[in-house]
Amino acid sequence: MTGIGVVVIGRNEGARLARCLASLAVGVDRLVYVDSGSTDDSVQLAHARGAEVLALDLSIPFTAARARNEGFACLRQQLPQLRYVQFVDGDCEVAEGWLAQARAFLDEHPQVAVVCGRRRERHPERSVYNLLCDLEWDTPVGEAMACGGDALMRAEAFAAAGGFRAGMIAGEEPELCVRLRAQGWKIWRLDGEMTLHDAAMTRFGQWWRRSLRAGHAFAEGAALHGSTPERHWRRESRRAWWWGLGLPLGVVAATLSCGPWGASLLLVYPVQVTRLALRGVRSARENWLQATFLVLGKFPEMLGQVKFLLSRLSGSRTALIEYK
Repeated sequence: MTGIGVVVIGRNEGARLARCLASLAVGVDRLVYVDSGSTDDSVQLAHARGAEVLALDLSIPFTAARARNEGFACLRQQLPQLRYVQFVDGDCEVAEGWLAQARAFLDEHPQVAVVCGRRRERHPERSVYNLLCDLEWDTPVGEAMACGGDALMRAEAFAAAGGFRAGMIAGEEPELCVRLRAQGWKIWRLDGEMTLHDAAMTRFGQWWRRSLRAGHAFAEGAALHGSTPERHWRRESRRAWWWGLGLPLGVVAATLSCGPWGASLLLVYPVQVTRLALRGVRSARENWLQATFLVLGKFPEMLGQVKFLLSRLSGSRTALIEYK
């Protein structure tokens, strides 16, 4: 017995799910696949691969957070001696040796609740948007502020924290990490290969919706924990408001009062792109691409925050913002 259970979540992942489940064929005691209304053969595929399959109730809104929580509850019921749970998105393939490396790290560091590693994009060469994902995930190793959807967690810590906030449509992993740290736990990122992700983003619209979702996550995270000492996502939220709305309004006001010369304020955007690109540590192409889309992304991020605020004011629930 390894003491490791796995929760895989997905919907209509097809061949990606097949690769994911194949990568988990050894080294785990129990595997639960949670399906969020797939219309392809995902459920049958998971059954054929020996996974315990949990199909979510269609009458309750889907979220990744809800899927992981229900998968964990199923896993713990079947495996009471569960020590560690690896959460994996169905579009990811777990690297060989990752589970053993991560478990050993948690065994040796009792103060750490969550350990994650390197998430890579499977096909960064196929589109700019896939490449941007790959660059986004190249984060520093060591003690971290947050993990992503793929991580190995202590079952006791996850349960004591109450799991993910089931209603969050994005940003549920960093939000959980805030609560874990408040309970005295640490989050750690190892310099080891963890998962290979298949974003399959080939269109600008997909990138835009993904950035819109990030803005929603920033707003909700700041609303929940922005007033705590961590000031969770306050900075990210303010940047989106400034670059995505404040500066454009300033340009309009300057143009109305000063004429065409007021539009020269728009030069602040290329200046910011240049500043970020020159600070980059990758190739020149990657630095300029990342800088350009970081600045451009402030517009959908701002709109995502508007979406959150409108939902909050109306008392309604924001629907999932999907990019696939």
